[in-house]
This record gives sequence, C-alpha cells and structure tokens, in this order.
Amino acid sequence: MTITGAFTANQQLESAGDVVQFGLVAARGVHDGVAALTIGLLIVAAFALPAQKADHGAMSSVQHRAARWAAIAGSIWFLAAVLGIVLTGANTLGVPLTSPVFARNFLLFAFQVEIGQSLVVSAAAVLIATVLAALATRATTLAFATVAALFALLPLALSGHAAGSLEHANAVNSLAVHLVGVCVWAGGLVAVVLLRTRMKGATGRVVARYSTLAGWAFGAVAFSGIVNAQLRLTGPLDLFTTPYGWLITTKATILVLLGVAGVVQRRKLVPGLLRAPTDRRLFVRFALAEIVFMAVAIGVSVAVSRSQPPIPQTPETGADTRSGLIGYPYPPEQTMQTYLSQWHIDWMWLALALVGAGWYLWSVRKLRQRGDSWPVGRTIAWLVGCAVFIWTTSGGPAVYGMIHFSSHMVQHMLLMMFVPLPLVLGGPVLLALRTLPVRNDGSRGAREWLMLFVHSRWMQFLGKPAVAGVIFAGSLVVFYFTPAFEYSMQSHEWHIVMIVHFVFSGYLFFWVFVGIDPGPQRPQYPILIIALLATLAFHAFFGVAVMTSQSVYAIDWFHALGQTNDRALLDDQHVGGGIAWGASELPMVFVALLVVRNWVRSDERIAKRKDRQAERDGDAELKAYNERLSAMQRRD
Repeated sequence: MTITGAFTANQQLESAGDVVQFGLVAARGVHDGVAALTIGLLIVAAFALPAQKADHGAMSSVQHRAARWAAIAGSIWFLAAVLGIVLTGANTLGVPLTSPVFARNFLLFAFQVEIGQSLVVSAAAVLIATVLAALATRATTLAFATVAALFALLPLALSGHAAGSLEHANAVNSLAVHLVGVCVWAGGLVAVVLLRTRMKGATGRVVARYSTLAGWAFGAVAFSGIVNAQLRLTGPLDLFTTPYGWLITTKATILVLLGVAGVVQRRKLVPGLLRAPTDRRLFVRFALAEIVFMAVAIGVSVAVSRSQPPIPQTPETGADTRSGLIGYPYPPEQTMQTYLSQWHIDWMWLALALVGAGWYLWSVRKLRQRGDSWPVGRTIAWLVGCAVFIWTTSGGPAVYGMIHFSSHMVQHMLLMMFVPLPLVLGGPVLLALRTLPVRNDGSRGAREWLMLFVHSRWMQFLGKPAVAGVIFAGSLVVFYFTPAFEYSMQSHEWHIVMIVHFVFSGYLFFWVFVGIDPGPQRPQYPILIIALLATLAFHAFFGVAVMTSQSVYAIDWFHALGQTNDRALLDDQHVGGGIAWGASELPMVFVALLVVRNWVRSDERIAKRKDRQAERDGDAELKAYNERLSAMQRRD
C-alpha cells in the first residue's frame, strides 16, 4: 500500500485517524488469513478426510479434530469481521472511533448502507458456519458449515472498488470467484499440513484429493484474476509502468509459480505418498514453501483491494447515467438485428457453461474409452442447453432484458424452459455417477455427495409433481407481483438469485416429468399428465394476467432509464405477457409427448417382462388365476 500510495490517496477531508486507517488493513489481513484456514479445514474434513466405515456419515477422530480447529479459526474470523465492520464504518464516516458522530451513525451504516449490510451478512454467515463446525458430529453438518463459510465470502465482493466500476457484474462476480478459489486452495493446503500427523495411512489419499480441489481452485483463481485485471488496467503496459500493475504482476508471478509447484506435487509427491504414506517430510517442506508464497499473495491482495487502479472505478463526468444503472454501455435501439447481434459477455456464466460442456464431453470420452456407450442425443441436448444458456446470459436477451419488459420476459422464458429442458434430457447426474470415482474409506467425494442428495428426503419432497409445479409456476406470481422483479433489476445479487432460481426451478420441473437421472420414485403417468396440464393452465393464466394488467411493474426502474411514457411501458408489458403465455406452449407440448411416449414404453416393457416370465414358468400366473375363478364358480 505504501508502494501504490494507498495510504495518502485514501486520506479524506476529515481523517478517521491512524488507528482506523492502519487497523482496518491489519483486520482485513487477519480476516482473509483465518477465512482461508477455516474454509480449508472444513472442506478437507467434509470432502477429503476418511470417515468411520461402520457408521457411514459419522465423523472420524481426524474429522472431529479438523472441525474443532475450524470452529476456533471461525471464531477469530468472526471477531475480525466484526472489527472490520466497526473500522469500515468509522472510515466511511471519516471520524475516529471516539467521536459522538460515529456512535450516532454506526447502526445506520451497518444496516442501511450497502457496504455495511454486505459486511453484516458476511459476519452472520461466518457465525453460522462456526456454530455448525463446533456442534458437528456427522459429515453432513460439516458440509452445511462449509457452504455457510463459502457463502460468507460472497458479500465481500460487493465492497471495495470492484462494486463501483461500470462493469459491475463482471467485477463483482470475478472477485467472488477469486475469493472462493483462493480460500479453498490456500486454506486446504494449510489444513492438510496441520492434520498430516493424524491421518495415519491416509496421507497419500488425502493429498491426492486435495490436489484435485487445488487444480479446480487454480483454474478459478487464474480465470477470475484475468477478468479482474482487464477491468482495472488500461492495457498490458500498466502491469509494468504503474504501482497497481506491479502488485498485479507480483500476484500473477506467484500464481504461475504455485501452478508449477502443484504440477510437481501431482506428478511426484502424490505417487510417493500413496506408496509410503508415513514418509511426509518432503511433502511438508514443499507445502510450507507454497504456504509462504500464498501468504505473500494474500497480503498483496489486501493491498490491491485498498489501492486505486489505473481505470477509475466511478462513472466519468458527463457519462450516460443509464450505463451506470445497467452496469455496461447502453446499447443501441432494439431491433431484430441488434437483438441478435448485441453481446455483453458475462464471464462467470460463460465460464460455467463452458466448464459444464467440457466436463460432459470429457465424461463421455471416459465412458467410451472403457467400452461403455452413451447416446449421442443426450450429448447434443446438453450442448444445446449450454449454448442457449450462454446466449441468454450474454446475448440480446441479457443486453436488452434490463431495458425492456418484453425482452426481460424472453430471457425469463429461456432460462426457465428452453435452457433446463435440454439439460435434463442430457442426463448429467447419471453420467456423473457412471464416471466419478468411488470412495472406499467411508469419506464422501463428489459421487457420494451426489448420491446422498438425489436420494435425500429433500428430493423426495421436491420431486413430487405438485411441489415441482407450484415452485415452477408459483414463482412467476411471487416474482412479478411483488417487489422482487424490481429488486432483480436494481440489485446485482438479486439478479443472480433470479437467474439461479429460474434455471433450477425449470430443471426440477422437467426432471420430475421427463428426467432420466436417478432419484426418488416418480408417480404413475396419469398423475404426471394431470399435473402437467394443471401447470400449463396456471402458466397461461399468469400470461393473461400480465397481458391485462393496468399498472407498470418496476416503474421507478424504467423511469430512471429515461422511459417516462407509461402508456408505452404498459404496452410493452402486455407484449411480455403474451410472450409468457405463448412461449410455454411449445416446450410443454413437447414434454407432454415425451411423457406419453415414456408411458407407452413403460407398458411395453411391463408386457414383455410378463411374457418372459410366462415362458419361464409355463404361464403359472394365468393358470393360478383360472384356478381361482374355477374355485369361486364351484362355491357358487
């Protein structure tokens, strides 16, 4: 921070004092360090350490130890988070901690200012994760603690200069991915080193599992770092000519060195530990060197977050205020040509879709290499779903979905129907279960957690046609007839919740009716047909309700964009209602045909099975039935 001039650049007209200025940096450093340690201990305990084989799901002694250490680290994380809220409040108000102004306005900052709200939500999630870790007796509780701890990182992406840039969505998303990747990577390595003496003969297996996690984390950190850098640097020369660029270069260099170290660890150390689990000296020396580099990188990250990048993160004077509202350059007037040609890449969703497509192709290739087959149609369906998702989140529907209600409704229907349906027909869960490695030491890897989830009581409840239909169709009413729609336009985090909910609610709905993935037993086909028709009718009712509405939804948002003609807004809204009504017809008819086809095939399979049974036992079932009829006739 001294190199970048952050201490002098951040001086306000009324300084909060040295205690706040330097204490805030120290608190953030401690916060980030123990956050990585807590998450590392939890994720290694839940996904890598062996458990008790006799009672599947019960924690082993080493998992208990990891959970207790995670609870201790989480307590320190929580205290650092609370201290960070206090110091950030004083720094934002520009007054010392002893000032009466701070005492009067702190609660206002914590609960009504966006930065304060984000930090409070993060601290609450940390507290939940810490309590769960302290009380955990089973691996499932550890998994919930891990999810809570990872969630605690996400609000932090909303603070700092990442949230103030024009490319708001990409800046916040990439920073969130960066934080998760760093904590899993660095914290996981520290956890493995701390627990090495308690793993007994499982050191090699645990290190191998951590190495896989670290590989994914490395990819996430590298990808998000590139996105962050290109948003804040004017060009490659900034890496060598500006103090901010020097810090980015330092982080990039450390990242490359750690990546090379990871490859060496994967190729040399892991096989050696698998052969001789008790020989841990070489691994410890190697891992400690990595941890030192990681600590330096985390320190540099704190400095970067407090320093001003070359590209200003506040709107320029005279800039189009509409661009600042939507978070990207305001597009030209919507026409069919611009709707199909305009793009604004959302890097997180793009990366997610590409990773999903790449994983699917890799898994199919793995199946075929061992001699198993996989239908080509499923592969095509999955790739089509990924491609439609990319266009929906980065193409015309995303660009104009923030500007026109009708365009937003197109995006909604795509996310809810035209993306999930081909993904469901791709059967990703079945493919994963056939390709993911099986654990034999009582621990739970990706395959075990997936099996546990698809056969859980939650899925038994969600897998009921009535429940899936209510979530699918009922969420339309909740979303558009409450302030949720306007929140999704004004708030980035609510926009992400909207996308995730639409995709998952659509996936759940179509999986219940035509899914090929394993899960709870589905009801009989007549019930499926009735539930499908009821959902279709309700969906049509929703479309008609929007078409006949007389009040403009999210009117303040559209007025802020300069669209003040309420009659035109209402007409566009009515068009959106027609899109909601009409867009459901084609996929629903297709799903109905698939249900009928599956019904017919099911009857044919039952008939063939009974025919084979009759050939084996000489039609014993029919003979027994005839004998019962004869006996009844004799009694009469």
